This record gives sequence, structure tokens and C-alpha cells, in this order.
Amino acid sequence: MKTFFMVDDVAITDETFFLIAGPCVIEDEGLTREIAAEAKKITSELGIPFIFKASFDKANRSSIDSARGPGLDKGLPILARIREKIGVPVLSDIHEPWQAAKAAEVLSIIQIPAFLSRQTDLLLAAARTGRPLNIKKSQMMSPADIALAVDKVGAAGNRRVMLTERGTFFGYNNLVVDFRSIPLMKESGCPVVMDATHSVQRPSAAGGVSGGDPRFIPLMAASGIVAGATASSSRSTPAPNRPSRTG
Repeated sequence: MKTFFMVDDVAITDETFFLIAGPCVIEDEGLTREIAAEAKKITSELGIPFIFKASFDKANRSSIDSARGPGLDKGLPILARIREKIGVPVLSDIHEPWQAAKAAEVLSIIQIPAFLSRQTDLLLAAARTGRPLNIKKSQMMSPADIALAVDKVGAAGNRRVMLTERGTFFGYNNLVVDFRSIPLMKESGCPVVMDATHSVQRPSAAGGVSGGDPRFIPLMAASGIVAGATASSSRSTPAPNRPSRTG
């Protein structure tokens, strides 16, 4: 068994399945903490290593009216308390280079959103913190091209990287997953996560906000593991043609 790196006390290996899960965005501290505690209880009972995910800000919403979360100054302390009190690694995404250093003071792992996975300055700022990174493959990027993002963060001295498959644009307002992408992404030498909820998202397809088709989530998760993904990622997801809260 190969161990890639540690995220707090969770070993990221080529054989041990782990789960990244939580609400897309922090809504309030009580609910966020309750979700983290329940998810830890369930995964502990099942023996599944668990990383909690919630965004302090979603700067890539379709509509100006969509909820974005409490922001960095209010959101990071919430995640810090969850990490300390509940005892789980925490993950959130950043959208601008200046956020990297502040986020690294709290987060166990920094996530680069799919839309921003080609942004060199963002990747370098995140890499220089020394924190493990989760880089989500852009909806517009080929599986082979995500290796270029790995090269960028490697040039800044950070080799603790995982990659996430979350679907590719298939015409307007739709995504499709080519499961050949997972072994191709693994050729980068990084572990690969299958984002089972975002891959069924319908971008901007529900009246100016994103919808989704959650009935296919179990299929996406299982197929991703069969294709060679080391982990699955899951967030709160909408009913068909209803506004999405996935991040």
C-alpha cells in the first residue's frame, strides 16, 4: 500500500477509501456542526476515513441573488471549531490568492474550485502554504490537462495533491462523466476523488441557478470507485430541476 500524504490523522493511500462530505456552504454554525458530528458518527461506525467539507464563501454562484455563505472572516472560525471540537479534518475552497495564507491557518486541506483550476496565481498561492491541496478538474479541461495544474503547484514545492473529477460540459446546462478520465488523471501520480454530486449538476438550468439529478449519485459514486478513484465526494444536492446547493 502506498501512502501519498497525511491530512491530519487521515492517511491518503492508494488502497483505503475515504469520504469528503458536508454541506456545500456554511449556513449557520449550529447546522454545520450538527452535520459534521453526524457524518463523523456514521463514518466512524463504518470504518471510513472522513474529511468534512463546507465552503465559507461560494464566489462562483450563477446569480447575484444566490447565497454565498458567511465569508472568510466569519466562516473560518466555524471550521476551526469543528476541526477542534469534533476532531475531523476540514476542507474548504478559496477563490483568490490573498485568501490562501489565512485559510491555511485553519484548514486541513485547501480546495481549488473547478472553474479556477487553470488560475496560476491561485494555484501557486495555495501551494506555498504547504497545506495539502484538492484540485478539481475544470468542466472545460481534458483529463490529461489537469497534470499541468499539478506541475504548477509542484513548481512551488507542494506535492501533496489530490485531484477531483466532477464532470465535463456536455452542451449547455449539462455535464457528463467520462470514466476513462480517472485512470488518466491518476497518471499524474496523484490520488483521484470522484465528486458524485457535482457530476449530476445541471449548471444554471433552474431559472438562473443550478439544478441537478440526484437519482444518479449512487451510480456515479460506485462507477468512480470501480474506475479507480480512491475517494468519493458528496454535498447537499437538489431534487430534479430544483435549485442546487452543491458547491
